[in-house]
Amino acid sequence: MKANDKTKLWWLAAGAGALLTARAVTRKLSSYDFLGKIVLITGGSRGLGLVMARQLAEEGAQLVLCSRDEIELEDARMELAGKGASVLVQKCDVTIEQEVNDMITNVQNEYGPIDVLINNAGVIHAGPVTEMNIREFEEAMSTHFWGPLYTTLAVLPAMKARREGRILNIASIGGKISVPHLVPYSASKFALVGLSEGLRAELKKYNITITTATPGLIRTGSPRHAIMKGQNKKEYALFKLLDSSLLTSMSAEATAKDILDALRYGDAEVTTTLPAKFGSLLHGISPGFMTNLFGLINRGLPGEGGIGENRAKGYESKSILSESALTDRTDKAAYRNNEF
Repeated sequence: MKANDKTKLWWLAAGAGALLTARAVTRKLSSYDFLGKIVLITGGSRGLGLVMARQLAEEGAQLVLCSRDEIELEDARMELAGKGASVLVQKCDVTIEQEVNDMITNVQNEYGPIDVLINNAGVIHAGPVTEMNIREFEEAMSTHFWGPLYTTLAVLPAMKARREGRILNIASIGGKISVPHLVPYSASKFALVGLSEGLRAELKKYNITITTATPGLIRTGSPRHAIMKGQNKKEYALFKLLDSSLLTSMSAEATAKDILDALRYGDAEVTTTLPAKFGSLLHGISPGFMTNLFGLINRGLPGEGGIGENRAKGYESKSILSESALTDRTDKAAYRNNEF
């Protein structure tokens, strides 16, 4: 190798090292302390929301959990309070603007202004797009777009007045790459990603930081509550198999840590799991290649038929395969994370 080439490589290495060092220093300076902060988590009674609540409780955050299910909320409250956490629970359907506004008012009266908002509430519809109705698309948009918008607009005045606040939007890799048999989910998560990125740009001047999470599959136990259409038993079995595999999914605990670290350091975006990161990279290089690839994958997915346009929850769609040893990790996660 020529001396000039060695010099160029040295400068490239030095430059890369300097950039990494600068990034590490910048992240450290922007680190956010959750101790004593009032953190609202929508969909916080089970799954990823509950796992994040556990981790935030360990850091001394004052938690507010909201959900539509009062029993789940009370179970979550008892668990967290039993470990010494400060936790307030609020029954709320985030797809209804008035309920959101009332909840935020209640929290502010009880605790004070919300410091951190985590938009986590979600719904999943699995099946061929030809078996989906407008209802599924409306539910997905109401939950993943309108819900986060309602909560954000409700907390924004107080955050602007204090010139401080953090908002974490839990989207999905499906919000960057549209996934076959999850079209309502993906379309609504795309909308959330767009909302989140736009808010980050506009609210930065008020010192309000928006972080977008686009995780891959997470072992929370959530397939039990997914809505299946078409050949529901096959859809559920496939969902659980992918959800349980170490090759395609990540534990809820590791995912929550990565996402909360991104929130802590004010990162614009965080993507988890190697398949999700690799897929995002490929999609960025060639969207056409990705859609063609998914077109091939779609040929192997369950077709139309079964229950057709009717709906069944995951736990109503059991089969020998979905309840086999191959899906054991998902079932264990469901028990841990209040999904049963």
